[in-house]
Amino acid sequence: MQLWFSRQSDISIREQLATQIVLAIVSGELAPGQRLPSTRELARRFRLHPNTVSAGYKQLEEGNWLEFRKGSGVYVRATPPENRNGQVGLDRLIGDFFRSARKLNTPLAVVRERLRQWLDIQPPDHFLLIEPDMQLAQIIASEMKAAVLLPVKTAADVASATFPGAIPVVLSASSKKLKNLGSLNGDVLTVHLRSARESLAAYLPVIPSILVGIASGWQPFLKNASTMLVSAGFHPDCLLLRDTSKSAWKRGLHETAAVVCDSLTASTLDGHPRVITFALLSQESIDELRRYEQLIRDPLMA
Repeated sequence: MQLWFSRQSDISIREQLATQIVLAIVSGELAPGQRLPSTRELARRFRLHPNTVSAGYKQLEEGNWLEFRKGSGVYVRATPPENRNGQVGLDRLIGDFFRSARKLNTPLAVVRERLRQWLDIQPPDHFLLIEPDMQLAQIIASEMKAAVLLPVKTAADVASATFPGAIPVVLSASSKKLKNLGSLNGDVLTVHLRSARESLAAYLPVIPSILVGIASGWQPFLKNASTMLVSAGFHPDCLLLRDTSKSAWKRGLHETAAVVCDSLTASTLDGHPRVITFALLSQESIDELRRYEQLIRDPLMA
């Protein structure tokens, strides 16, 4: 077992010892039932006072992390303490981090300084959608704005984006096209598009002979929606496609029984009697955005 100790820290050596043993347990470095070094052995190896090691072991025994076996030594308990508010899971992640840092032979002072720099970074206060397709970016941004409370901004690429306070978001379908995405060195949320069949499910079976409009400024939407409607039973001649980037794109839509469109286009069709909005973001992605926002907003509102 490898440990770090800082004699200049405000945290006592006993607490440093106890914390690192807990992290080693939850990360799997110390296995259930594993025997720990004796008080004298640990004190000699790391030049600690035996009473300090004994007090650390006693603290962990009282916390149900360790157990003393008379005449045998100190062992990791077979069953760890109850997970309170996810703390054990969080400790496991922190333990994994420190174990990885030790494998890099990184001094503790350097690890602490880097952690301090990360914690001092401006807290995220908006989502930043990085998407090179402008029409698609506008649609996805409108859906994100409807799903979350934090502001949503867009950028065409990594080079043109500004990141202070931003939570970068990319579409899985576009991530391979984006250059220098790895340079962000942070948490990038990857969201996914909803399948056309998933969007259509609520409207099947269909009446194949009615006239239906399809409107969007994003060409793949027009193509995918028309393909799926045809496969669902609509005749191609009954589909009226309208590209919203063109002038007079609303022409003829008032004669259709319904207009299938993206969420951004739907906001411009208030006067049409029946607008069927096909959301592009999958429900799983919307839930992920909301979970991330909750994680950010809770401390801010505390």
